Amino acid sequence: MHRNRIKWVVCLLCLWVASINLSAQQKTLPNVAYQDSKVRITMITEGVARLEYVPDGKFVDDNSFVAVNRNYPKVDYQLKNSGKTVEIRTSKMILKYKKNTGKFTANNLSITSVKGKGVVPFAWKLGLADNGNLKGTYRTLDGYKGNMHLGDNKPMPIEDGLLSTNGWKLIDDSKSYLFDHSDWPWVMERPEKGQTQDWYFMAYGHNYKSALKDFTLFSGKVPLPPRYAFGYWWSRYWSYSDDEIRNLVNNFHAYDIPLDVLVVDMDWHYTEPGKGGWTGYTWNRRLFPDPDGFLKYLKNNNLQITLNLHPADGVASYETHFPEMAQWMGVDTTTTKVIPWEASNKKFMTGWFNTQLRPMEKAGVDFWWLDWQQWPNDKKFTDLSNTWWLNYTVFTDMQRNRDTRPMLYHRWGGLGNHRYQIGFSGDSFISWESLDYQPYYNMTASNVLYGYWSHDIGGHMGVDHIDPELYVRWFQFGALSPILRTHSTKNSGLNKEPWAFAQQYMEIIRNTVQGRYEMAPYIYAMARKDYDDALSLCRPMYYDYPESKEAYANRNEYMFGDNVLVYPITAPMKNGKSTLNVWLPAGNDWYEWHTGTLLKGGQTIERTFRLDEYPIYVKAGSILPFYNKEVKNLKSNDEAIEVTVFPGMKGSFEMYEDNGNDKDYATQYATTKLTSEKIGNVLTVNIGARKGSYPDMPSNRNFKIKVLASAVPETVTVDGMEVKSVYDGNELTLSIDIPQTDCNLAKVVKVTYPSGALNVADGLLGQMRHVRTAVLNLKRQDAGIVLNEGVGSMESTGIAISYYPNEFEKRIETFRKNFTNMEELLKEQKTDEQRTSDFLNIAK
Repeated sequence: MHRNRIKWVVCLLCLWVASINLSAQQKTLPNVAYQDSKVRITMITEGVARLEYVPDGKFVDDNSFVAVNRNYPKVDYQLKNSGKTVEIRTSKMILKYKKNTGKFTANNLSITSVKGKGVVPFAWKLGLADNGNLKGTYRTLDGYKGNMHLGDNKPMPIEDGLLSTNGWKLIDDSKSYLFDHSDWPWVMERPEKGQTQDWYFMAYGHNYKSALKDFTLFSGKVPLPPRYAFGYWWSRYWSYSDDEIRNLVNNFHAYDIPLDVLVVDMDWHYTEPGKGGWTGYTWNRRLFPDPDGFLKYLKNNNLQITLNLHPADGVASYETHFPEMAQWMGVDTTTTKVIPWEASNKKFMTGWFNTQLRPMEKAGVDFWWLDWQQWPNDKKFTDLSNTWWLNYTVFTDMQRNRDTRPMLYHRWGGLGNHRYQIGFSGDSFISWESLDYQPYYNMTASNVLYGYWSHDIGGHMGVDHIDPELYVRWFQFGALSPILRTHSTKNSGLNKEPWAFAQQYMEIIRNTVQGRYEMAPYIYAMARKDYDDALSLCRPMYYDYPESKEAYANRNEYMFGDNVLVYPITAPMKNGKSTLNVWLPAGNDWYEWHTGTLLKGGQTIERTFRLDEYPIYVKAGSILPFYNKEVKNLKSNDEAIEVTVFPGMKGSFEMYEDNGNDKDYATQYATTKLTSEKIGNVLTVNIGARKGSYPDMPSNRNFKIKVLASAVPETVTVDGMEVKSVYDGNELTLSIDIPQTDCNLAKVVKVTYPSGALNVADGLLGQMRHVRTAVLNLKRQDAGIVLNEGVGSMESTGIAISYYPNEFEKRIETFRKNFTNMEELLKEQKTDEQRTSDFLNIAK
């Protein structure tokens, strides 16, 4: 009897201790909805549940490679915990678990969607295949021509992503490594690895945007790259010398081509046996006699510099800073030839950073191009991806040791690598197939938040010459990609310098780079949105139009931020033109930027483009912040802004600005609200007072309003005062300088048009440009030709309107009449059949 009483007291004591521990854990983790001795279910959001099973009852609260945040906002859920089953209900899912039955199985755990209008129904149990996964990304494009591998002719095994048309995703984090609690968190094994279950179940229906945002609550945000990252990167695998690079930079200046980042491939260091190899840390003094002087020259030209690293061969005794590394590692310099690479060895990696990289960083190297192509996993932690771990260690070392924003570029290492970008997609094969695959590859990467892929624009290898048309189309796509970086292998036939091409192609390339820089304020605002809302710059159409079949079927079509739709041209022209069937989603009209055509949404329409045109569509009514053509570098932050108003009735946008390269952007930034609305014949544009602050913020900025596809106005006022405006007849744009430059003051612009003003958003812009090109070609065919009144006046319509804006309507009506009767005009011109055919092919 006494023994039974003791047992009874001990049991009560154990239960009391367990309840205290449970209560303590629930205070630490307030979203724990259910917990027993081996199972814990935590609600992260209404759409995400963490499901843990641990045989020993010791739940893991350490950060993992996937989940780096364990503190979650309060979640609204309903709990039923009576009987044998616990039920947890949110607005997005119903989770049921048979209590105290241990390891999760198909028999004791089920998760279903809630019922309601517009809800994507699902009923999940363990083992259910995700046959609707929308895919994620893959480590590299190395060895691929399009999506087919050149070695085994198999399609790319692109990884599953976070999104699925089924409306759910299960992330199994059971085997991923954990971070320890040191000042620089380091890899450690997971307790009872292989025996536990650590899952994240995501329920989102077709609200894909909410799923991505939910993922960041436990996996971390996508960092905002420095502003210069969105400029043009020049890269080439070439044994450049200091002199060659100076000539290169001078040519960029001479040809008026913007540039921000200079990439130097591996020949910056010695590569011959006994002095270097694939791995190297000692400058090649034959090519760069004074490395510090070279880096100083680049800084004086406002360029950022990155160097290529292949670190797999460790640190050899011939390296300049080998003695410091040997001392750090405690090895004998007289007997040690190489200190081998050990990525998971914290002492080695700390020494590697401090002795090999840090001296070059202090001299001016801004970030590193990591080029790991050797054994995939660490030799001690056998499931540790060298790619993933290199990305983590290099990024976080910069984070810990610099005042500027950390950035690298390297291949994809796996889930969680969205925290350490930019991505380097590897050595793609030069082909139309490769170009055709890259838009899809960009978009699906956003499904794992890896939204900053940097491709070798124009392709890397596989041919010994460049097809100018292919390169131009690839370059146009590159300018509407996350990162614009040209690159190619070491082949003298692969010259991608813009000035190496014939004038026709060079001008398109230069204009494309300038167009990228003009869009930089918009692009940077969208990059901030990636940080805030987990929406990549290049996103699939199904994010915004999840119930439209075309959003899934049109594989290459994507949104470039919130306001711009792009459908890349990825096939050769026929008879000088590219034709595409473009899907324009319903909900708003779309302005075809390069042709000046306002098109109805909710249709698939055939469109035609010349080589200097690209399928870029802007939501009707958009008002977007752009730079002008004078901006050649993104280092500064006081450039004039052209507030660009696209045809349509109403629009708004929040312009974003920050220091550009500091680490405090999360809280130190500023925004300016831009709005436009057209009521009747009056267009009103508002530039709001700036809100927020950041270091070195300019107090004043020049603003200009630029209205596209505009008629000539009757009057223009700024803050109630009538001002002059400038009309560009060739571009059909109205420009208005804003006298007030104080960013803290709002500005109001009113443009009043004549009643019944002509609509010029009907493709007139493209028609006028095509006619000018056709006339120029006709003159080249017959230098002595004397143009008749009809043909000659068509060619000069735009410039004539610039000179005589009051003749706008008359000259536009004359142009349209002549354009319709073009064949008759050419007959009057007495051009022969071939020249007439050429003219019509270019102009129509």
